[in-house]
Amino acid sequence: MLEKIIQFLETHMAPCFYKENFGIVCPGCGMQRSLIELLKGNLLESIKIYPALIPSIGLFIFLILHLVFKFKNGATILKYIFIGDVILIFISYFYKVFS
Repeated sequence: MLEKIIQFLETHMAPCFYKENFGIVCPGCGMQRSLIELLKGNLLESIKIYPALIPSIGLFIFLILHLVFKFKNGATILKYIFIGDVILIFISYFYKVFS
């Protein structure tokens, strides 16, 4: 089942609008390939391609849990995870652009 999902994702990857029209990468470039590598079990390759994927997944999981269980400091924790994730996205973006 997982192999079929991976095969579907590999054959139906959406092209990057910015790369296609402007010739530059966007801060989200690599997320699809990183997810595919993560589903294949290649954790290090996934992190190399898009380091912010795993924190982003964690952010959404924690968001859902917070919405269901109403954690006492959940909104504050979500805010800090989000800020950290955005910082990681832009660090990896600038690394891609300037290397």
